[in-house]
Amino acid sequence: MSDYVLDVKKLLCPMPVIRTQDKVKQLSPGDKLDVICTDPGAIHDIPAWCRINGHRFIKHVETSSEIVISLEVGDK
Repeated sequence: MSDYVLDVKKLLCPMPVIRTQDKVKQLSPGDKLDVICTDPGAIHDIPAWCRINGHRFIKHVETSSEIVISLEVGDK
């Protein structure tokens, strides 16, 4: 199990989800991914994508300038 970071700042919907999907395809089950974004829609879109695709949404943390969404890769 490894930890990864994906920077999708300044990208708007649907690109944060698409880039997250592309990155998760490169990872193994149990790996953790922090997605750093600025699009507030990703707070809802990425957890929904996780539920649909069998990955585990862990949490999201918002600051004044960015959002970090943490997930764990499930079995593909």
